[in-house]
Amino acid sequence: RKWELTFTTLVLFGGALFAAFPLFYATSFGGAYWVWMLILFTFILQAVSYEFRKKPDNVLGARTYEIFMSINGSIGLLLIGAAVGTFFTGSRFSLNLYNSVTWGTPYHGLEAALNPFNLAFGLFLVFLARILGAMYIVSHIDHAPLVKRARKATWINLLWALPFLLTMLISFVTMEGFAVNPETGTVFMEKGKYLNNLLAMPVVLVLLLTGLGSVIYGVAATGGIGTVLVGLAIFSLAGYNNTAFYPSLSDLQSSLTIYNASSSKYTLTVMSYVALAVPFVLAYIAYVWKLMNAKQLTLAELNGEDAKEMY
Repeated sequence: RKWELTFTTLVLFGGALFAAFPLFYATSFGGAYWVWMLILFTFILQAVSYEFRKKPDNVLGARTYEIFMSINGSIGLLLIGAAVGTFFTGSRFSLNLYNSVTWGTPYHGLEAALNPFNLAFGLFLVFLARILGAMYIVSHIDHAPLVKRARKATWINLLWALPFLLTMLISFVTMEGFAVNPETGTVFMEKGKYLNNLLAMPVVLVLLLTGLGSVIYGVAATGGIGTVLVGLAIFSLAGYNNTAFYPSLSDLQSSLTIYNASSSKYTLTVMSYVALAVPFVLAYIAYVWKLMNAKQLTLAELNGEDAKEMY
């Protein structure tokens, strides 16, 4: 199906986050630029591969572009997971009076992938993406042998994902966290911070457990929105309840919080009006996806002339 819808959603929420938290973008992209450039490069490979894999006179061959897509689905997702993992483990940066960032290592973000928690986060994301891809094939491809292979792949990837998921969950309930004094804005280390967040925000705990349960149910029944719920829970865990969502290991007081990293009141007010249009955009995306998924793809359709332009 048309993969551009996924990127439409990504751009929509990426742009909203940029407008809401410009200091985070300036700090992360300005300091950890190597990891973000590699992530961007893998997504460029994906976009190019989708467009040119089946083009006539493809001198590189379809297999080359399939390797490019594998790079995006493995290295790209691993690095995204490592980058998100720094919301809990921290990064080595400092900000001066003018919010100019100084990165503490010459690797500019790549070092995040060496942290055990970040690595587990990234690998879990890789296998989760493989699970979701296989689930989509089971639900929307009318080809019995391929569906059988996809069902098997969902369980295999779930088994591979479980150790990394357990590592993350154990870390959440045992690791120190970056707490914020709501009165002074001072950042300090707090034992069991993320466990305290879960207990203080039962809605987030319910989201996390429901999301994980939905993913596991989806493997068996090819359904569920567990990934969205897990994502909401993780980001809420990292930023709410007086928590620094982008902590600094070099200078705790350079850590970014919802309070010091958000846009001005004027910008947020304008965004609140713009946000009124977001449900319509989401409704359009959902409507188009529903139309595309109303009928299962057949092998004849995948091998047809139209497929050369669509897939």
